[in-house]
Amino acid sequence: MQEQPSDPLTAPQPRAPRFHVAARLHVNTTLTLDAPTSRHVQALRLRRGDRVSLFNGDGVEYGAELIELAKRGAIVQIRDAIAHDTESPLSITLAQGVCAADRMDWVIQKATELGVACIAPVITSRSIVRLSSERQERRETHWQNVAIAACEQSRRNRIPEVLVAQRFEQFIGAVPDAAVRIALDPTARTLVRDLKPPAESDRRVLLFVGPEGGLAQDERALLADRGFTSVRFGPRILRTETAPLAVIATLQALWGDC
Repeated sequence: MQEQPSDPLTAPQPRAPRFHVAARLHVNTTLTLDAPTSRHVQALRLRRGDRVSLFNGDGVEYGAELIELAKRGAIVQIRDAIAHDTESPLSITLAQGVCAADRMDWVIQKATELGVACIAPVITSRSIVRLSSERQERRETHWQNVAIAACEQSRRNRIPEVLVAQRFEQFIGAVPDAAVRIALDPTARTLVRDLKPPAESDRRVLLFVGPEGGLAQDERALLADRGFTSVRFGPRILRTETAPLAVIATLQALWGDC
């Protein structure tokens, strides 16, 4: 039997390459992309007339056309703008115990793809990573860039904020507001599925996950004192880079956008 040609209205359409731009974007204006983005354009072998997609975190996706590959950078003209909402109705803040570099990058990347609204790196007593002020500043910039790159890939138009890394004592002294506060603990009796969902009027969730060595007993006690419910994720012990992603995916399935 001869295969029928695909209907152009229903066949999957190729997506335009997508880039983050740290600037205000407006339809019918031209823009010179920065050096790293221009190099990315060249690496993809894009040519004049090719379509690209731009976003700056304002919730809008901008369609643009590559009009010139100049020495100072690739130049695009913005043709249209679409308010493409890919955000979850569940606003999740992930407070992640700072872990080894590759693991922390993985958590930030995948948590962004799963739709978290904010990531708060927390240095706990068992964090094996110790950062000088200069190195910490570099890591924070790097972590925010990891989140931006994850937004490019996952087609999010809102960029989750990666907060300044803070010590546990600072975090516990000014815990972010949330309707539901969860602390992962493999010894807890409560399962994720047993949690009471947040009300429709306030769907903010704060999830705390410890580093490689877990949380110290006094840290667990302080979290409980601040209204965190200790929760375990099944009978197995999950690694620090696995646990938050498993729980975020479950919360999205139970209460969010899945």
